[in-house]
Amino acid sequence: MSDTFEVSDTFKIKLKNKMYMTTLNEQNIKETVQEKYGEIAEKNRTEISAGCCGTSCGCGDVDLMADDYSTLQGYVADADLGLGCGLPTEFAKIKPGDTVIDLGSGAGNDAFVARSVVGETGRVIGIDFTQKMIDRARQNAEKLKYSNVEFRLGDLEDMPVYDSMADVVVSNCVLNLVPNKARAFQETFRVLKPGGHFSISDIVIDGKLPEDLKQAAELYVGCVAGAINKMDYLDLIYQTGFRKLKLQKEKVISLPDETVAQYLNEEEMKLYKDSGARILSITVYGEKPDKLAVKEEKGCCGPECCN
Repeated sequence: MSDTFEVSDTFKIKLKNKMYMTTLNEQNIKETVQEKYGEIAEKNRTEISAGCCGTSCGCGDVDLMADDYSTLQGYVADADLGLGCGLPTEFAKIKPGDTVIDLGSGAGNDAFVARSVVGETGRVIGIDFTQKMIDRARQNAEKLKYSNVEFRLGDLEDMPVYDSMADVVVSNCVLNLVPNKARAFQETFRVLKPGGHFSISDIVIDGKLPEDLKQAAELYVGCVAGAINKMDYLDLIYQTGFRKLKLQKEKVISLPDETVAQYLNEEEMKLYKDSGARILSITVYGEKPDKLAVKEEKGCCGPECCN
């Protein structure tokens, strides 16, 4: 699915009462995510169910989310823990010589695929806030003897990167785990160069999920409870300042009945199915306007831009 759209300006970002916040506070969410992904970092792919919903997250051995990376140039099996829900690098329009930032880089899977495109003249920076993931990614990069791929420990709400540094930002099923998504997108806007762009795969909701599903901490780490409504997600990106938004891919994630039954009784499950609510994996593209485009959009004719 591919669609270009402009989102309305009416959406208000409710920083004090976000609809996607669970009963956990932000710090507890981060600690839970760090703990679970720290455990995953010590496992190999065969010990982890595919997709960001891992075995430790109570979702069983079902390939729910992950796409197949194995045919992509630059693929490194040791870096693929099956934690994604899309292939953002496939859609990211990365060019040789680009500087690419991978948000929530894990063991380095997307970063190494991006490196195969940017080549020796480009640069890839992975950011993750789980130390064990950073350690594993650095070990993989050292084995490959890559001098232009680095991994930095940091929070996506406060990235350890200078302003206007990246040509391209990618991320694979990570921002749904970030409590303050507005701040994460503001940081993404900050680190991109004017005219730069992102391609992000993420989990969103179409319709209304039962609160019991969204508020379960284990399922939060499994990418569902942290997801917000699809149009709110897109409007949030637009309100951050990104333009030329495009939905590059969309697929439905079907949770097995045995998983849903852990959180809903029989009557609630029927209501959930009848509601038509869906969990979606989407890949979204957006651009940070360059200065000229911003001036044209505002109809600028001041002394700074007109003679």
